[in-house]
Amino acid sequence: MLTIASRLDVMNRLGRAMADPTRSRILLLLLQGPRYPGDLARELGLSRSNVSNHLACLRDCGIIVVEHQGRKTRYEIVDAHLSRALNTLVETTLAVDEEAPCVDPKCTVAGCCEGQAAQQ
Repeated sequence: MLTIASRLDVMNRLGRAMADPTRSRILLLLLQGPRYPGDLARELGLSRSNVSNHLACLRDCGIIVVEHQGRKTRYEIVDAHLSRALNTLVETTLAVDEEAPCVDPKCTVAGCCEGQAAQQ
């Protein structure tokens, strides 16, 4: 049984994982199926070391697992329950006021503050 403390830990781990746009992009690809780090790097247009650092974070958060296949490693979402939850989350419609100013002037999330930058 999950306690309040462990539920809070789950929320914190998920929040940390999804707070970074690169980790979110990796998770979206992993929702489609297991991937190798080199494939993720190529699909995302990033260096393999950058992707590996993000994969380590996701693994440390308990969100993905690694399967060793000889000299290769393959990553996937830890279980089907989490995959279903993440799919439900990304299908959620958010009520976003596009006219509201971004609360973070250093925001780098694609699509978040682009309209605001054009107005300034």
